[in-house]
Amino acid sequence: MQTKDAHPLDFSPYASPFRWVVLAGVWLSYYCFGLIIVSLAPLIAEISSDLHISHSQMGTVLGAWQLVYIGSAIPLGILVDRIGTRQAIMFALVMIAISAALRSVAMEYSSLFLAVALFGFGGPLISIGSPKLISLWFEGKGRGLAMGIYMTAPIMGSMTGLSLTNGLFMPMFDGDWRSVLLLYAGFVFVASLVWWLTTAHRDFKAVEANQAAAPRESQKDNFLLLIKIPAVQIVLAMSIGIFFFNHGLNNWLPEILRSKGMSASHAGYLASIPAAFAIIASLIIPRLAIPERRIWILFILFVAAGMSSLMLQATGGAMLPIALVTQGIARGSMMTLSILVLLDIPKVGSKRAGVAGGMFFSAAEIGGVMGPVSIGVLSDISGGFTSGLYMLTGVSATLVILLAVLQHQKPKR
Repeated sequence: MQTKDAHPLDFSPYASPFRWVVLAGVWLSYYCFGLIIVSLAPLIAEISSDLHISHSQMGTVLGAWQLVYIGSAIPLGILVDRIGTRQAIMFALVMIAISAALRSVAMEYSSLFLAVALFGFGGPLISIGSPKLISLWFEGKGRGLAMGIYMTAPIMGSMTGLSLTNGLFMPMFDGDWRSVLLLYAGFVFVASLVWWLTTAHRDFKAVEANQAAAPRESQKDNFLLLIKIPAVQIVLAMSIGIFFFNHGLNNWLPEILRSKGMSASHAGYLASIPAAFAIIASLIIPRLAIPERRIWILFILFVAAGMSSLMLQATGGAMLPIALVTQGIARGSMMTLSILVLLDIPKVGSKRAGVAGGMFFSAAEIGGVMGPVSIGVLSDISGGFTSGLYMLTGVSATLVILLAVLQHQKPKR
């Protein structure tokens, strides 16, 4: 017998207007994710000088949270299934806010490293919980649209951090980088309260209750099944290269531009150009990339990524803006299309999307660590960023080779 507050038996989240509120909440959460990821990038020079940190050490700081992410993604993915997406994303936002706040009070390399590493215990819950939520509340073409919309959020967050940190907030706080990071921490904490209040709606609780009552497969069995599939292995290897390129270049781009003689604010605004074009690409390209076209579109994106890292070595003229636009287009869709290719593989699908997503991000963050660290080390060794940019071009070429192997290995449905 239904209680007074119970939903009718024919309740469908796919038809509920509240699904757009859920999408807005997911978007805000992922926006915070993107904002805090790049929060240090525009402040590298100031923080390095204040805490006496070398480029090599800063590279390890920038890769600290990805290092934790590698080990935490799969177990945290299982946690999402157990405690529900509402609590999981709330916990994620609180952890991200604490990470940002602790960065603002860091006094030396080790405390800054640990503060950034803490992000790795919150980030996976948003990366894995968001597609799960979208699959619960949207279907068909609406699901693709919703995924394209929420994937703009981390890019928008990154663009905000890159463009406004030195352009607005540093002057506002008289050049005090600690106050800027504390401001970002406060914003994320407020976002966590917004998430908790909006998801108290009975529609959200009904969907969570249905999920909790559904029978579950063994995550261990699913992992062992998927990891043996050659096509899955190749996509996981590709994810490493994609995140190597994206995290490496995104974290160091403001400093690369400053090394060309630009001011901090000018470099910050230019570094936000790829984010703007990544938003456009993430809304358009995934919708055009039907299964028959995905491999070829990924090929174009990988080539574009490689060309952008070559053109970023230009010091002036039209090459630099073209490089920034090209990087943004590639950045906006490489990850999304790779996840779709993964889900297209037989025996994966939506049924095992959760564990497959955990595997994807766990592997990808190996590249997420290696990218920033490698560029920082090469910068200290060579005294510039030329060798690091050539390395990113080589990573892009490797992605093209892996894609060719995948086209040969991927079984037909």
